[in-house]
Amino acid sequence: MFKPIPVAIGLRYLRAKRRNGFISFISFASLAGIALGVMTLITALAVMSGFQREIRDRMLQMVAHATVSAYGEPLEDWPRAVDKALADPRVAGAAPYVEKEALVSGTRNQPAMIRGIVPEREATTSVLAEKMVMGQLDSLAPGKFNIVLGKELALWLGVGVGDSVIVTTSNFRSTPMGAVAQQKRFTVSGLFEAGYQEFDKGLAVANMSDLQRVLRMGDGVTGVRLRLHDMDQSWDVARDLALGLGGPYRVSDWASENANMFHALKMEKTLIGILLSLIIAMGAFNLVSSQVMLVTDKQADIAILRTLGLSPGGVMRVFMVQGSVIGVVGTVIGVVGGIALTLSLEHILRFIEEVFGVSLLPSADVYYITGLPTDLQVHDIVMIACTALAMAFIATLYPAWRASRTAPAEALRYE
Repeated sequence: MFKPIPVAIGLRYLRAKRRNGFISFISFASLAGIALGVMTLITALAVMSGFQREIRDRMLQMVAHATVSAYGEPLEDWPRAVDKALADPRVAGAAPYVEKEALVSGTRNQPAMIRGIVPEREATTSVLAEKMVMGQLDSLAPGKFNIVLGKELALWLGVGVGDSVIVTTSNFRSTPMGAVAQQKRFTVSGLFEAGYQEFDKGLAVANMSDLQRVLRMGDGVTGVRLRLHDMDQSWDVARDLALGLGGPYRVSDWASENANMFHALKMEKTLIGILLSLIIAMGAFNLVSSQVMLVTDKQADIAILRTLGLSPGGVMRVFMVQGSVIGVVGTVIGVVGGIALTLSLEHILRFIEEVFGVSLLPSADVYYITGLPTDLQVHDIVMIACTALAMAFIATLYPAWRASRTAPAEALRYE
């Protein structure tokens, strides 16, 4: 099969047994460095992506993909808004809600968000019913003033199912003693555990009509919550619904409401990627060293090739081919090893725990996430592989350029 002369010579140099074993060792070290860097970076980013996905999924189980609410006043015409939302094929579910920050008091006090829902509609917008650990969501019947608390919130308040809590809102009512904050006693009818601290210690759920009576909202609601078939379209769907309803409405979605958290997670992943890419850079520096020593070792061969008519550019391509092949092999080994390590990482950690008697994975009685979630993303793997190949290619440029500058007469003078 025909091969260009520089490619053929470069591959022959790669296969040939070298006189200087130290050069071979440095070449192997550079290949191993590139492979180790790629493997480590793939695994680290997969773990970071896995934790991001786990946090996002746990959060989205309890929050709406998008909400539409009125500015500073209750949304009175919410049945029309719900019907209009459900008519959109992009919407999987819609439900009205009432939400208010309040102080919940048991044996201790704790600020929390009180959310009023319609229990039979809640399944279309969240999985709250599936997260119940005690009691049932159906216990939130109108007029009973029952309340469902997050498990951590109930533990902090020192209450359980059947106990009473006092909900104090920022609404005031007039009494002979003056204006006092609106208070209402609720009976705890259930506990839920979402696996997300913000909800387990900061959310309480009551029937929407009961909360409307406490807040004196009449038939108005805070807004309409939407669950979509594609959550990435949340902003567009909510905006279209607000425009279709007419009038000033406030639109928000899951991404904008949690923008700071997702930005911090993304920045953390980016910084870890940049720092771990230095391992690949170390392999590339080793490749520079091995190629420079190889060029010095092959001075006579380069001079002979030049006298046989090989151009300086051809000589340069010989050593670029050799260095690039090392980079390609190291990258391929790193990609395969990184994928294999990521897929078996949790099993490896559990094996280490059993052998050495140490605890590496989170404990179920302390942390919400008890395993090691991973998420291999194709674009991360492609980006890492391209970065490694680019570093390896750049590392070959100086040694190859130095080889092309070899003067045949000077190289053969003492041969």
